[in-house]
Amino acid sequence: MSKYILKRVLISLLTLLAIIFVLFLMLDYMPGSPFNDEKLNAAQKALLYAKYGLDQPFIIRFFKYVAAVFKGDLGLSYVLNKNKPISEMLAGPLGVSIRVGALGMLLGTVLGLVLGIAAALNHNSWVDSLCSVVSILGVSVPAYVFALLLAYFVGFKMGLIPILYSSKNVAKSFIGPMIALAMSPMASVSRFTRSEMIDVLGSDYILLVQAKGVKQSDLILKHALRNTLIPIITIMGPILVNLLTGSMVVESVFGVPGIGTMMVTAIQSNDYNVTIACAFTYSAMYIVMMLIIDILYGVIDPRIRVAKEGS
Repeated sequence: MSKYILKRVLISLLTLLAIIFVLFLMLDYMPGSPFNDEKLNAAQKALLYAKYGLDQPFIIRFFKYVAAVFKGDLGLSYVLNKNKPISEMLAGPLGVSIRVGALGMLLGTVLGLVLGIAAALNHNSWVDSLCSVVSILGVSVPAYVFALLLAYFVGFKMGLIPILYSSKNVAKSFIGPMIALAMSPMASVSRFTRSEMIDVLGSDYILLVQAKGVKQSDLILKHALRNTLIPIITIMGPILVNLLTGSMVVESVFGVPGIGTMMVTAIQSNDYNVTIACAFTYSAMYIVMMLIIDILYGVIDPRIRVAKEGS
């Protein structure tokens, strides 16, 4: 087991290094400069480049940055908050993004379970068809489209939710992005719950419980749902990862001061260090989550571990 975990950790670290390299390469070829002030002449820009080490060769800058990252240093901001450590800048927005993502995940999971159970209990009926349509919409339509629809119709037309984030009413400001982010996990959990619940309800185990005269509510909640939840838990990790990486545009739509909004602003202002730090944070969260899922899969099902060790 230790060999398996060590292999997954090494692969994750190499993946992170590759991501940093690609980010550096992309930003190196991007047009523009973080020092676009018209008041600066060529000599002053050259001094700024020398001050921040941007005049050094690409490969030297890359290895210096990697060494700093492993020490917890993500560099300094050039534009958004001049000379402020990016690790301090990320602390607040990262917390906001995690809260919004967690709320969206929670809402989506609860709604998905309800829809999936309703569809399974009313198999091949209009209720099943309606739940399936809702699930298909949740999977097919991107989260930012739901965000725009909510902002326009529910926020602007009806005035029920804030169109833009307000620090004076944080709870209400989270409603729009939370619902938009909840659509995708709701659809995935709903479809998976429906499929698993139909299989469980048709099993010999449930037929035996029915023969004992157990109430319908106890049959569903204590027996069928419990057995359905076991495989559903295994898909929660990938869903959460997709939710975190997909929150960037939704945050921008509602003006939520999360890491997604910071990244968009950094790209627009050519703040290279902040852009790389935000992208790296997203990538690190994704890889760490997938690493945890990979290890848990190996613990839960030894066949997966043996197969991957063999490959």
